[in-house]
Amino acid sequence: MSAALVKELRERTGLGLLECKRALAEADGDIEKAIEELRKSSGMKAAKKAGRTAADGVVLARVSEDGSYGQLVEVNSETDFVARDDNFLGFANSVADAALSARTTDVASVMAGDLEAAREGLVQKIGENIGVRRIDAVDAGDGVVGAYVHGNNRIAVLVALQGGDQDLARDVAMHVAAVNPQVVSPDDMPQELIEKEKEIYTAQALESGKPAEIVEKMIGGRIKKFLAENSLVEQAFVKDPETTVGKLVSSAGASVLAFVRFEVGEGIEVQKVDFADEVAAQLKG
Repeated sequence: MSAALVKELRERTGLGLLECKRALAEADGDIEKAIEELRKSSGMKAAKKAGRTAADGVVLARVSEDGSYGQLVEVNSETDFVARDDNFLGFANSVADAALSARTTDVASVMAGDLEAAREGLVQKIGENIGVRRIDAVDAGDGVVGAYVHGNNRIAVLVALQGGDQDLARDVAMHVAAVNPQVVSPDDMPQELIEKEKEIYTAQALESGKPAEIVEKMIGGRIKKFLAENSLVEQAFVKDPETTVGKLVSSAGASVLAFVRFEVGEGIEVQKVDFADEVAAQLKG
């Protein structure tokens, strides 16, 4: 098993060298499978994400004049320096405006024509690759959409409510930016994800040696906690932990229809080079 793979598993799990090597051997080098098995056997709650340190750029939010429709756009650059450049920001804002005007989430359609020419010209001028990565939208129908953008356009959120107003929707969007729920309500959680978590919790509970009926209660409690922690309406509201987001919204006579959250570069695999390893490899060569 490669030292780099063992090192990555240790960094992501915090477990010992021998335990990580054994887990990787048993998983035939599949690091995600090894993590899953380690969670079962060691009681480890979670592992750090693999190398998803993000490409750079900005995320932008737009809401229609009537407040019923909103879009998020991510435009990427290679460095933070370019992400703060006025020319780059001007281009990104033009993309966001064009997407809202067309009410489309299709990147190719938005970039057809003048915007693609503008992108190519900017690449030549700045000397970095620039691309429009994704566009998403929420439509509240006769409801309302609120937007929140955080940290120099690093995180952007849209929340659609049935009832309520834009101030409430923006407060909920701020919560989503901070806490990053997976779904609106427990009923929206994909069943396969619940089953996977249940399998892990079962293995952990059985390690305790407790009677079957106690184990069953333990598993049920952990699944309930998992759903509450990852469902927007069940989470404690960041501005008032004494209430949940669901109660906050319902007290205003509203309900959450949907949300969309973009964070710059999330999910983009960025190759990390260890300088010492690189030098060693060159010396060997």
